[in-house]
Amino acid sequence: MKKMEGKVVLITGGARGIGYGIAKAFAEEGANIVITGRTASTLIEARENLEADYGIEALFVVADGGDETAVKNVVKQAVDRFGKLDCLVNNAQVSKSGTMLVDHTKEDFDLAIYSGLYATFFYMREAFPYLKETKGSVINFASGAGLFGKLGQSSYAAAKEGIRGMSRVAAAEWGEFGINVNVVCPLAMTPGLEKWKDEYPKLYDQTIQSIPLKRFADPEKDIGRVCVFLASDDASYVTGETITLQGGSGLRP
Repeated sequence: MKKMEGKVVLITGGARGIGYGIAKAFAEEGANIVITGRTASTLIEARENLEADYGIEALFVVADGGDETAVKNVVKQAVDRFGKLDCLVNNAQVSKSGTMLVDHTKEDFDLAIYSGLYATFFYMREAFPYLKETKGSVINFASGAGLFGKLGQSSYAAAKEGIRGMSRVAAAEWGEFGINVNVVCPLAMTPGLEKWKDEYPKLYDQTIQSIPLKRFADPEKDIGRVCVFLASDDASYVTGETITLQGGSGLRP
């Protein structure tokens, strides 16, 4: 039997990049998938591929995670369709990456906080009653930008570190209900990174040399498989942790 057979997993930003890799990893293990995002065409294509390739059921809901009402609708549609929710993966995030702190406007900062921190908060709060019923799990995404203070990432780092703090509190508050809450900090190959690689090959090579494993993570095999583990019974005693999936570049004491 597959690890996630019959489980229901909601993944924000699940139609592309890391989110889609996570969706494929869960689908491979038999989970039914709910994906959200802001572009209907991308979501439709992802849903069709997931159902065709893995034989599972997939639901897509167009939503902006920073919109509280939209988040309520996503969770409602997920539960109306599948009757339960076993795992929530908060992956989506938008920010003004590359903009130095002194050049940020309040609108720039709001973009990161609403799409990341508020969205994660809204989804966690709305999902809680259903995760309580299934003794489910939450996997939130943070970043090395916040852990290590990456240049040009002030609003992004602020949102991600806020997510880490909130996740630890949720792990403490929700443990009695059998819900585990963990954080993943990835360094993965995405379409955006592929474009950057093509445009700046020398800088890409320099970056690769700073990673002990000499590569970026594969969204499905390296990131998605760890998420499957965190959502499975194998990780039922793992909560409140931050896991850096950065090929050794996130070495810490």
